[in-house]
Amino acid sequence: MSVKSEIESLLFVSSRPLSAKRLAEASGHSKKEVEEALEALAAEYDAREGSGVMLLRNGDEVQLATAPDNAEMVKAFLKDESFGELTRPALETLTIVGYRGPLTKAELEQIRGVNCSLILRNLMIRGLVETEGGRTDDPSAPATYRVTFDFLRYLGIRQMSELPEYENLRSDENLQKLLEANAAKAAPAAESPSPDAPADAA
Repeated sequence: MSVKSEIESLLFVSSRPLSAKRLAEASGHSKKEVEEALEALAAEYDAREGSGVMLLRNGDEVQLATAPDNAEMVKAFLKDESFGELTRPALETLTIVGYRGPLTKAELEQIRGVNCSLILRNLMIRGLVETEGGRTDDPSAPATYRVTFDFLRYLGIRQMSELPEYENLRSDENLQKLLEANAAKAAPAAESPSPDAPADAA
């Protein structure tokens, strides 16, 4: 894979702007190589007629964004997405952030066992999850995720400690048991063979 390809992938999955330094750390390339890749990406998007994606730059930070001509359509789509029902993976992710947050993306993925980039982005678009930024004592530390005030308002609670069994479920082990129990309940009954179904041919 080229440096440009790797940088493009990192920008695509990130839910927030990234600095050239952070991209260099994540990709293992030098900052100069990252800057050259960003310039190539920007030129590529600019030259691509009718492209729905563009590269935004504000100071040292960059982010992929949709083309301005598609703004109204994208806004309408995101509104539908924001008010639609949450999927089970999104609910699991939100539960973990609620009970274990603030926590990093890596910590979240260690609990869930899968990549959570797109789910986190969706939850942030809905206004249910937000980032706290890196720790002040270590600027290079990854951002942490926590639920928002909108999440509290939606549930009608004043603070996270009012969640059911909050202290008990703060531990990874107990939280994992809850997620596994909910997943078992959500398993479709269709997976069980019907008593009226014909037996398979030998």
